[in-house]
Amino acid sequence: MAATAQSIIFHQYDISPFSEKVRVAFGIKSLEWYACDEPVIMPKPDLVALTGGYRKIPVMQIGADVYCDTQIILRELEKRFPSPTLFPGADKGLGWGTAMWTDRVFFQAAVAIIFGGGTPLADDAFIKDREQLTGRPFDIEGMKAASPMMAEQFRAQLGWLEEQLADGRKFLIGDEPGLADASAFYNLAFVRWTSPNGVKIIETFPGVLAWEKHVADIGHGKRQEISREEALDIAKAATSTEEAKADPGEPNGFKPGDAVTVMADDYGRDPVIGDLVSSSAQHIAIKRNDPRVGDVVVHFPRAGFLVMKS
Repeated sequence: MAATAQSIIFHQYDISPFSEKVRVAFGIKSLEWYACDEPVIMPKPDLVALTGGYRKIPVMQIGADVYCDTQIILRELEKRFPSPTLFPGADKGLGWGTAMWTDRVFFQAAVAIIFGGGTPLADDAFIKDREQLTGRPFDIEGMKAASPMMAEQFRAQLGWLEEQLADGRKFLIGDEPGLADASAFYNLAFVRWTSPNGVKIIETFPGVLAWEKHVADIGHGKRQEISREEALDIAKAATSTEEAKADPGEPNGFKPGDAVTVMADDYGRDPVIGDLVSSSAQHIAIKRNDPRVGDVVVHFPRAGFLVMKS
């Protein structure tokens, strides 16, 4: 079945840890989606034609709406497909805070173990690409030196998961999986793909192992494949569904039609320039044009991103 302007097109690659977070969410919601595989390293001309410069993976596309960063991707999935929810039981929003922990502190501990322990991922091209992405040296020797200490940090954070699961619950919040599970799980998946030493640490936590299997058993929903060329053709033929809307609480007075620049606040700080369409405490959407895809609206979260007038 061919993808349409209503289809979920997921720009990813299979060993991307952040893509795994969203793939678990697809599984929780039993969604059908199209995998559009992107290169692991730059150049990514098809991706940046959609995003206006944002190069990180994953990116979700629905028609001419483009969602950058897992935070805004998952927020949009919850909005469009509210059941089953990513916030089961008593979780009405704490999962977002959990995700910020897993994306930064927990992830950095995993990265140090993986690259400090030696991995075939870290060839010269990958290292050069990640130095451009972060704006600083990708210091493999430093990670090797820090790896024993980061193993302690990784173990400590696994210990938090073990304590949460100590009452025998199936998932972190209770009987049903949600955002907290997808967010914590992808770090373990990344370690399992790349680091035998990290796996040894995971396997000292029986509660975590049982939970990890429950999450893995959810699967990834119904995956199909789509080429980058097809994805761009769909964007060009489609029209964004995002409506212009002013936010009365916007702290810096941004309003629809303003020319703004959006960029991440940690790494991959490639600026994306466009005209503001809508904003809120949790999102900003900007309209831009590219010869390959025409007019598209690119969506970003607010937490973890900077917005400036152009």
